[in-house]
Amino acid sequence: MPAAEPDRLLKVVLIEDSLLLCQALGAELGELSGVQVVGQAEDERSAIKLLQRQQPHLAIVDLQLRAGSGLGVLRALRRDPEQFGSPRAVVFSSHGEPSIREHCFALGVDRFFDKATQVGELLAYVRQAIPS
Repeated sequence: MPAAEPDRLLKVVLIEDSLLLCQALGAELGELSGVQVVGQAEDERSAIKLLQRQQPHLAIVDLQLRAGSGLGVLRALRRDPEQFGSPRAVVFSSHGEPSIREHCFALGVDRFFDKATQVGELLAYVRQAIPS
């Protein structure tokens, strides 16, 4: 399959504390034509620096991180989106209590995907976000 032109790539950052899950999801995303995973972070501080540096189109954020939280990342994105290139953010987490979901949506999250049951839905969302 031919590589997509750089200006037609969807730049994605993965923010996930599980190295195994991050590698597996990164591999799945890497198989999609038009998607480029430009970085991965496992804690809040590294995630914020990575988002500033890479200016992705999409951030896939887990809520539970090694240090800090995904909510802290989402707050930073909400507070100053231009600093990060105004990426879309989705949550990919096993913490799906209604109050947490509501809080995430209040912070500007586009979608909330459950890790245990919605990997396919997350990949479909990413496919639809690829620039045409």
